[in-house]
Amino acid sequence: MTENRDLQKLLTWLSPAFPVGAFAWSAGLETAIASGAVHDRTTTQAWIEGMLHHGGLRTDAILFAHAHAAANDPATLRDLADLCLALTPARERHDETTITGSAFAAAARAWPTPVLANLPQPCPYPIAVGAIAAGHAIALDAALLAYVTSAIHGQVSVAVRLVPIGQSDGLAIIAALEPAIASAAALCQHAALDDIGGVAYAADIAQMAHETLSTRIFRS
Repeated sequence: MTENRDLQKLLTWLSPAFPVGAFAWSAGLETAIASGAVHDRTTTQAWIEGMLHHGGLRTDAILFAHAHAAANDPATLRDLADLCLALTPARERHDETTITGSAFAAAARAWPTPVLANLPQPCPYPIAVGAIAAGHAIALDAALLAYVTSAIHGQVSVAVRLVPIGQSDGLAIIAALEPAIASAAALCQHAALDDIGGVAYAADIAQMAHETLSTRIFRS
C-alpha cells in the first residue's frame, strides 16, 4: 500500500496537470526546431537523447539525487541550489528552473512535510522535487525515474507541437527511449557531484539564442 501511495504522489506531482507551468518551457528545443536542427522523428530523438546523456537533464538528475539525500539539511540544499544555478547556461533556463521549482514547492504544500521549510530561495526544480520526494519517504529510484521520464515526455510534447511530428512518432520516441531513461536514472542515483559535466553545447547555445527568436511560443 505504501508503494501505491508513493506512485499516486509521483503520478500527480509529475503530471502535466500539476500547476508548475512546465508546458510553457522548451529548454531551447524551440530554437533547435526553428533553426532546422530538429526537423523530424530521427533528429528529435537524437536531440532529446543527447540532453539525457550529455546535457542539462543529466545534470539535473544528479542534483535531484543529491537533493533527495540532503532533504533534511538546509545548508546542503542551499549549496546544491547554488551549484544548479551556476551550471545553468542561459537566463531563460535560469528562469525556467527557478519558476517551476517555486511553483512545485508551492503546489506541494497540499502534501505537508517539514522538508518544505528546508528549501532554499530560489529553489531550482530538481532540488525541489528531489527533496520533497524524500520528505515523503519516496524511494530515490522511483522518484528519479519518474522525474526523468516526465522531462522526456515534456520535450517530446514540444516536438509534437512545433516540428511538427505526429502523435505516433512522439509515442515511438518515448517507447524507444525507455531503456535509455532507465539506464540514465540508475546511473545518476549513484553519481557524485564531481561526475557532473556536459558536452551538449548545441543545446546550451540554443537556450541562449531562444530570446532572439522573432516568434516564440515557449518561454525558453
